[in-house]
Amino acid sequence: MSSLTVPLYRLAHGRTGDKGDRSNISVIAWHEALYPLLVGQVTEDAVARQFALRQPRSVRRYLLPRLGAMNFVLDEVLDGGVNDALNLDTHGKALSYLLLDLPVEVPAPLQAYLKD
Repeated sequence: MSSLTVPLYRLAHGRTGDKGDRSNISVIAWHEALYPLLVGQVTEDAVARQFALRQPRSVRRYLLPRLGAMNFVLDEVLDGGVNDALNLDTHGKALSYLLLDLPVEVPAPLQAYLKD
């Protein structure tokens, strides 16, 4: 059996919120069996690389194991925030989609838990 590389959205779903120039992005595993894999691969460094074009000043991760979830806080990623940004998505609601496109390597025993 071999591993498979898939986008994060096949393992988890996400929600996005904002406050000023800060974005909060939650990642919630579709199944508890997938959570340790998310913890191992969806790291602060991996998220910083995924958002390199947006140049966040910092990326912090908060683990919520009882929920099978994690929350990422990205500072200075919204081009100044709702009142200052000229981009179309001033609240950054689409940022969770960027994160959910992160490639994740899934070993064969866990592939049964992937969403289509």
